[in-house]
Amino acid sequence: MTRCVKLGQSTLSDPEAAVRDLFSQVSQPDIGLVIVYCSSRYDLNRLASALSECFGETPVVGCTTAGEIGPAGYCDHSISGASFPAEHFAVTVERLDSLKSAEVSRLQNFAQNLAQRHECSQGDLPNTFAMLLIDGVSQREDAVTRTLFNSLPGIPIVGGSTGDDLIFDETWVFYHGQFHTNSALLLMMSTRCSIAPVKTQHFVATDQRLVITAADPERRLVTEINGLPAAAEYARLTGVDVNDLNLMRFADSPVVVMIEGKEYVRSIRQANPDGSLTFYCAIEAGLVFRVARGVDLIENLRQSLDAVRQTLGTPQVLLAFDCVLRKLEMEQSEDTVKAASLTRACHTLGFNSYGEQFGGIHVNQTFTGLAIGYPEDEGS
Repeated sequence: MTRCVKLGQSTLSDPEAAVRDLFSQVSQPDIGLVIVYCSSRYDLNRLASALSECFGETPVVGCTTAGEIGPAGYCDHSISGASFPAEHFAVTVERLDSLKSAEVSRLQNFAQNLAQRHECSQGDLPNTFAMLLIDGVSQREDAVTRTLFNSLPGIPIVGGSTGDDLIFDETWVFYHGQFHTNSALLLMMSTRCSIAPVKTQHFVATDQRLVITAADPERRLVTEINGLPAAAEYARLTGVDVNDLNLMRFADSPVVVMIEGKEYVRSIRQANPDGSLTFYCAIEAGLVFRVARGVDLIENLRQSLDAVRQTLGTPQVLLAFDCVLRKLEMEQSEDTVKAASLTRACHTLGFNSYGEQFGGIHVNQTFTGLAIGYPEDEGS
């Protein structure tokens, strides 16, 4: 079996040189789509011009990140990408603009119109999935993911919240030759190749129980836990001084919620001067959480990727979204090289995200994605 999806990654700092380097790695005849992930530290105008110049009329989509994943492993200030030949993949992509003010009815129409367009182009390709790239500082991921999932019954959805290298100011998606803020991209792809969704997290719930007793979901703020000031109560339950709460403390001890019998991680972004906590996702009063404890991240990732290979063999490409908090943890424990070895073995293209989408749920501190194997009539 011959891999038809071509992957590349460039760590060159000059935007034009980096794009030319990437183009040389992924170029092939009759490309149906190119997906690119890039650092926000590039001059994005120059990068956009270079992408248009190199790829011409070939559709190119992507986003900025908090770290890029590709053949070179886990990188910063790089650009990674993959090309998908039109012979094996039918793709339809659309941008949702004015994301922060998008109402449910517009989201529903957006998804349904895209699905209708895609149905006209997918032919007899049997396996279809959707991929969402959504502004990671919009605070709209929860509502958008849920609505799109409900509007596309039976279609697996995976995705990631775009990044800006931990500045948390402005993130971009790339579409029709330009970078756009306050936007999301929804991609639908059909193929004869086998597909398998992937989701893993290296946390398990403890017996320490938290009840959210006051919150502002629109702002992702939690002001009270167990009837007490949120930051102080979280610090007490995790055994740290409230003045020592920081990004790594939150990464070490997230909270988990049970949804339909499965645990999903909810991560804290920061403690605020007024004693509240800002989360990476919407949190409502009345929700019950448990403090989570970590298990071996690398072994957990290894087991998950082994399960992928058992399902469909070594993938042609694994489209992956790996939370930036996991990246920070790997850097502290010097596990990044080990993780890169595992992802390279599965031909991974992805990025470190400000949140991950899986099915209809927006999650944190999770590795999600979708593996694409070989045509089903060829076997694994």
